[in-house]
Amino acid sequence: MHQFKVDLHIHSVFSPCGDLEMSPSNIVKLARQNGLDVIAVTDHNTTRQCAKVIEIAEKQGGLLVLPGAEACSSEEVHCLCIFPDLEILDSFQTFLDRHLPVIPNRDDLFGYQVLVDENDLISETEERYLGVALDVSIDELEQKVHELGGLFIPAHVDRPRNSLFSQLGFLPNGLTIDALQISKYADEQAVREQFFVPGEITLVRFSDAHYPDDLGSTYTWFEMDKPSFSEIKKALTRQDGRLTRLDSL
Repeated sequence: MHQFKVDLHIHSVFSPCGDLEMSPSNIVKLARQNGLDVIAVTDHNTTRQCAKVIEIAEKQGGLLVLPGAEACSSEEVHCLCIFPDLEILDSFQTFLDRHLPVIPNRDDLFGYQVLVDENDLISETEERYLGVALDVSIDELEQKVHELGGLFIPAHVDRPRNSLFSQLGFLPNGLTIDALQISKYADEQAVREQFFVPGEITLVRFSDAHYPDDLGSTYTWFEMDKPSFSEIKKALTRQDGRLTRLDSL
């Protein structure tokens, strides 16, 4: 087995709260500079910037980029939804488009929502505000992600807003999760004790980067054979000797 540095929660400029410097080319450059082996692009309620980041990374080599989104359920729980390839991603984008309420974005209030090309030039603007809750429950969202073969990881579960425990207060018995993400300074054992998280559930830390300085600041070590979606999945569920490890605070 080998150790790989993984960050599966990164926002591009397409997220309304994402910095304008979080272009596809800068994301790849910063990930490589910070020694990351695997990243995921997870903008709010959209997957549409993923393809360009993947294209740039594949040209340069040495970095696996997984496509995904940070989707917000009707209960206002933020969830990382990560997929193996762009073909599957199209189906999930259709699902997001169908369930995203049509609320016009206001750049002055919420921030810009722009698609950016490999030359850091704006190619398109999203007119609908992406920071709202979808009109589907967390159960429906989880079922769709797993139906498409993706990973479902409730985000920053220790935070006092937009987290699984802040919004629901507990981990529902029928919800199938692949892991739980804790925030940058959260202690794994403290989170387990506070929210009664059993030992068989994997906890991970990712950066939730919205700004260049955040990218690479927080990550999880994955012990696996190679950087791939299937190996990531095995590590999260501790199959065949694969596992994850958090550095001590």
